[in-house]
Amino acid sequence: MEKKNKAKAKAPSEQQAVTRRAGLVMVGTLSSRVLGLLRDIVIAASFAVGTTDAFWLAFTIPNALRGLLGEGAVSGAFVPVLTDVREKRGDEAGRTFYAHLLGTMLLILLGVVLLGVLLAPQLVSLYASGFRSDAELFALTTSLTRGVFPYIGLMGVAALMTGALHAQKSFFAPAFSPLLLNVALIGAALLLPNLVESLGYPAVGALVIGALLGGALQILAQARPVHRSGMPLLPRFGRDPDVRRALLLLAPLLIGLGVYQLNLIASRQLASYLPRGSVSWLFYAQRIVEIPQGVFAIGIGSAALPSLAQMKARGEIEEAKSMFRFGLRLALFVGLPASVAIALLAEPIIGVFLGRGEFDAESVRQTAEGLSLLACGVFAVSAVRTIVPMFHALGDTRSPVGASIVNLVVFFSVSLLTMETMGHVGLALGISLAALVQLVVLLSLLRRKVGPLGLAEVATSALRSTVASAVMGGALFGLLNVLPLESSQSSLIGAGLLILLVVAGGGAFLGAATMIRCTELRELRDALRRKRPGRP
Repeated sequence: MEKKNKAKAKAPSEQQAVTRRAGLVMVGTLSSRVLGLLRDIVIAASFAVGTTDAFWLAFTIPNALRGLLGEGAVSGAFVPVLTDVREKRGDEAGRTFYAHLLGTMLLILLGVVLLGVLLAPQLVSLYASGFRSDAELFALTTSLTRGVFPYIGLMGVAALMTGALHAQKSFFAPAFSPLLLNVALIGAALLLPNLVESLGYPAVGALVIGALLGGALQILAQARPVHRSGMPLLPRFGRDPDVRRALLLLAPLLIGLGVYQLNLIASRQLASYLPRGSVSWLFYAQRIVEIPQGVFAIGIGSAALPSLAQMKARGEIEEAKSMFRFGLRLALFVGLPASVAIALLAEPIIGVFLGRGEFDAESVRQTAEGLSLLACGVFAVSAVRTIVPMFHALGDTRSPVGASIVNLVVFFSVSLLTMETMGHVGLALGISLAALVQLVVLLSLLRRKVGPLGLAEVATSALRSTVASAVMGGALFGLLNVLPLESSQSSLIGAGLLILLVVAGGGAFLGAATMIRCTELRELRDALRRKRPGRP
């Protein structure tokens, strides 16, 4: 009985610690996403839509691989093993494991970069065979792919540093270093096009320089914190049983990469056969929804993973379930109102942020149509990104792969049925529906693995959040019918009106959430408030 009471007392304390860490990650991620939005504004205004089609497709290929060999490998295989080694055998064993891991991953990353550079034409054909009908566009995309591919190597090393810091519950440098990529791309777009053209290359090549510089800066930004934490900066080469264990966990993620790549290939391939500009319209819409669906979900997932891994190493499964429910409730509390707000405000958002320069009124309209349907899946994607770390902490990297396969099947089926009549908007619909189905499958698989999850608590919370979101939606709908948005979208007046809508919508949601007693408001307040001396 005493042990059970201690566990209950420890759970809220650990939840508060996770939420404070998540808050730090959230601020860093939000700053990066906002700066990324500014980056997209600068790029959209500086380069023609057809040119950005080439760069964003070229950047998509190494960026997708980074998702596995960078963040995916760290969260799915390396942080749980590093946490387990340090928990059971001490810090010195953890440092040895990390040094050998760094050496092994450097060799893997080098091989991937070389293959990517050599096989760039084949990769472009794989992702966008529709570009072959335009020889100039295909050649440009191939050239940009070769130039930007080393980015995966830089980001892979940066992600390993992030994992080393996360395993020790150090989150500041990893949270804010991604800002540097956007800073580098903005600087490159503004300062380098003329120089690049004077050297005989297309102006858009400036973005390749920016991407590589941004990757290098993220390594430099984390090197000092990693060194201060006691982790080695230099690799070791040789066999290590713990590295082998981590790579065995990584193996199912490689299958997951194949599934994810098929999903990505399908979306890019289908978009490449649609009217020119479709790749960029869909990309910019996805960039907008990544702000809410990524910021909080990534914050909770990243902050919770070390604690979940510790609980698993100690056999505290019930505590891990409680932490899981806590994170899922918070993700839905943010994701549900975000879905409603972005769906309603899609056109003013795109008009204010992107509607200038080369990005004309037709591009605003097309991007907004895709955004409104992508927004419907924000809450589902946020929940998925919160659930997957629970599997990883349990040492299960296979189940999320199965759910990803289901996601692919649903996306491809819906897209094929709708793209002929809906164009890129049909692809957006497929993405949202696939995420919702993936969420249901993940919850089913997790329940099968660990038993009852206590989801009644989550369902009650989600119902309250849905009611508050509906109140917010009604308020926004009324304001949209009276405010003069269409005539001033890309002006300062339009920006002011959008801010007014966001503030009014947020106020309506928080007011409704308070009235119907959403417990997440109190939990967030208590977790983020620092204890004063002597306070119980």
